[in-house]
Amino acid sequence: MSRRELREQIFKLLFRIEFNSIEEMTEQERLFFEDEDAAQDKDADYILDKYHKIQQKLDEIDAQLNEKAEGWSTVRMSKVDLTILRLAVYEIHYDDSVPTGVAINEAVELAKKFGQDASSGFVNGVLAKFA
Repeated sequence: MSRRELREQIFKLLFRIEFNSIEEMTEQERLFFEDEDAAQDKDADYILDKYHKIQQKLDEIDAQLNEKAEGWSTVRMSKVDLTILRLAVYEIHYDDSVPTGVAINEAVELAKKFGQDASSGFVNGVLAKFA
């Protein structure tokens, strides 16, 4: 898979956090990879590794989002936008292999694909404060 495709798979797995408890996520991971049968072993390992790293930093990432997103809190954001922002903030602050501009651009593309009409502008505006 390309990096864009991997990022999209991480987004889809991370999105499940919004609807399942932490205890249920192990089962959700298993179900995810049954549904996404195209993921080969090394891709699955990459997806899971990055997902777990983001999951461990969720409280820190949410705190950063709450601080930077003026007039918005993570509680008020759409679940799609929040998931995209979490992934992008993780890449900006904790993943040295992803340049900031790439993280922002990829987040905007995810917002265009999965979000509402205004999602790409919202995501871009919030992430500009992290650049």
